[in-house]
Amino acid sequence: MAVTAIALNCTLKSDASADSSTDAMIEVLGKAFGAHDVKIAETIRIAAHNVKPGVTSDEGEGDDWPAIREKILAHDIVILGTPIWMGQISSVAKRVLERLDAFLSETDDAGRMPSYGKVAIAAIVGNEDGAHWSSSQIFQSLNDVGFTIPAVAACYWVGEAMGSTDFKDLRETPEKVTETAKMVASNAAHLAELLKAKPYPG
Repeated sequence: MAVTAIALNCTLKSDASADSSTDAMIEVLGKAFGAHDVKIAETIRIAAHNVKPGVTSDEGEGDDWPAIREKILAHDIVILGTPIWMGQISSVAKRVLERLDAFLSETDDAGRMPSYGKVAIAAIVGNEDGAHWSSSQIFQSLNDVGFTIPAVAACYWVGEAMGSTDFKDLRETPEKVTETAKMVASNAAHLAELLKAKPYPG
């Protein structure tokens, strides 16, 4: 069974044409997924959409989240990409996690949330410490709302503290980042295949 993936870019840049280091990290993962016949079908830049605050799946007129939610649930693997700001995940990433909170009250007869059987990983970039704290925020939240987290589920890069070089500006991807991306992609693809073939019983 073919495994599909979608990426959510939670950069603060709302202009989809603006370069984003988060996009660059997602692209690194995309190349790694290619070795497992998994393609990232789409990268959604959340800040370019009107995702309203709230904890339901539809916050009313003008809310772009329902369509994004539908796309998330149509794929087997979700990549949550975020920059590090002030030592933590971006406010846009927090908005995504808050909207996913709606899954807690959207269970089926077996108690399974819509996200059951979906695998989640993280793509994190920044010019400061905070990658481990960011991944802990992401994974605890996504696990709470039903996503499954594989072993080695985060691919990250942090530059010199208060430095001016961004991940997207690097001439080449650091070897360790490439190695980690391969492991993240391999584990996520493997787990997604298993869950697709044999879903959680609830």
